[in-house]
Amino acid sequence: MTFDDRAIDWLADLLADAARAEIMPRFRRLGEGDVRQKTSAADLVTEADVNAERLITARLRERYPSAMIVGEEACSDDPALLAGLGDAELAFVIDPVDGTFNFASGVPLFGVMLGVVVNGETVAGIIHDPVGKDWLIGAKGAGSHIRHAHGALEKVQVAEPVPISQMTGAVSWQYLKEPERSRLARNQTKALSQFGYRCAAHEYRLLASGHGHFIVYNKLMPWDHLAGVLIHQEAGGFAARIDGDPYLPSHVDGGLLVAPDKDSWDELRRELWAD
Repeated sequence: MTFDDRAIDWLADLLADAARAEIMPRFRRLGEGDVRQKTSAADLVTEADVNAERLITARLRERYPSAMIVGEEACSDDPALLAGLGDAELAFVIDPVDGTFNFASGVPLFGVMLGVVVNGETVAGIIHDPVGKDWLIGAKGAGSHIRHAHGALEKVQVAEPVPISQMTGAVSWQYLKEPERSRLARNQTKALSQFGYRCAAHEYRLLASGHGHFIVYNKLMPWDHLAGVLIHQEAGGFAARIDGDPYLPSHVDGGLLVAPDKDSWDELRRELWAD
């Protein structure tokens, strides 16, 4: 079966099914053996991540048997599964629990993310909030909307451009190396205020709905960013890698700067990286 945007509601419901079956029953109920470290004490995986991804993957394989499926936890076990994403005819990219540290800590800021790639281009993105029971959905050329639990759709739009002194934003500096790490941490004080949710799902929601202005990411795994960048762009925003090149599904490095528009991106690139 080929993908078309009529499948978006099915995909959105699939993410909610996984949240109801595998994620929310474990929220604030994780046992001692249900949480494990991956690369550090800040990089965790839980039984909710693993089982939600398995459910989503199985349902996708039933409906799209020839599609490439890239799940965060499967790729953690076998990084070779990422190969070919950049030119896949059809691929689904899954983050079963984005914000696992929050989830494991009992903090209700986490989400389920899914990006759809067709011929190497992201064409749809869905971010489901299992706590708020709604979805942020973007489709190429069709804008971005919040689909509320009661069924209503609310169009979202990025914030109006303002000078950096009036911007609210975040720099995800934990994956940066020195001296860039200290430079960005220092220059972030040029902005009005900051946020840091430890959850790309909610950070992209904040930006796409006009309640924040920018964010800088250094680690570019596709499950963290494909859905969010597409949603943000369809809400009127601009994103590119730090060197100005477009962000593509095949990219796993090079950093990412997300802003309300190209002029804001240029100002942020100049001011945040200033010596």
